[in-house]
Amino acid sequence: MKVFIDGELFDGKAGRIPVVDHGLLYGDGVFEGIRVFGTSPFLLEEHLLRLSHGLRAVHLHLPGGLPSLREAVATTVNAFGAPDVYVRLIVTRGDGALGVDPISCPTPRVICIVDRVQIFPEDKRKSGVSLATVSTRRPTSDVLDPRVKSLNYLNNALARIECRQRNADEALMLNQHGTIAEASVANVFVVQGDRVLTPPTTDGALDGITRTAVLELARRAGLHAEEKTLGRMDLFSADEAFLTGTGAGIVRVKSLDGELIGNTRPSDVVERLMTAYDALTWQRRD
Repeated sequence: MKVFIDGELFDGKAGRIPVVDHGLLYGDGVFEGIRVFGTSPFLLEEHLLRLSHGLRAVHLHLPGGLPSLREAVATTVNAFGAPDVYVRLIVTRGDGALGVDPISCPTPRVICIVDRVQIFPEDKRKSGVSLATVSTRRPTSDVLDPRVKSLNYLNNALARIECRQRNADEALMLNQHGTIAEASVANVFVVQGDRVLTPPTTDGALDGITRTAVLELARRAGLHAEEKTLGRMDLFSADEAFLTGTGAGIVRVKSLDGELIGNTRPSDVVERLMTAYDALTWQRRD
């Protein structure tokens, strides 16, 4: 693991931040997870654009702007010195007084972590993961817009704890209306015939970078890909279901709450999308 903190590089856990960093104290900051295929960050500009929107939404102004973030990513990836890695790019409010008021934090902190990561084992990614509907709900957009990838992931962590207690691989999170928002660390898709459907951000879904890429790949494949409000019944009645995320790519869903998905109507849509996504990532390699 290599860690970049405000222009300095560290090996692994040697990187340190002060305990008065408001990112630690209050979850005050934003982040991006970025995959590197070969030595090229995949869809880097899309990730940086989303991060810039998040920074603006939380009124966090970064000296050096996006060029400084590109440099942080390139420096840390090069220092790691191996292909096919994961990047966690973080901007915190920085050091401040004990008190939630951001005015006490004069300078944001930039952190970049590069390491290998595997969200799901490769065999399970293709054979399918189990989902459990959890009681932890996604916050509404009037509480915190889901398009902001903030450092406060307690909601997601509690969802993951609950699904693990039920021996499932991943959590299915609903919104205040009882419709599907997303999984704890991924977007949710269902396949119905030639339709590929995923919840809109207004239902609590993150505007995922991989999600957007997969919607485009589906349309190129002649499928009808769109955002649509979905309920648990849409998963139970789906031909197939899958998850998407930066760390995991495309992950097939095998079951929800112990019930198999799509076992009576075989479909090859997920396989086709996996192949297309793998081809897209290979095109971006050096």
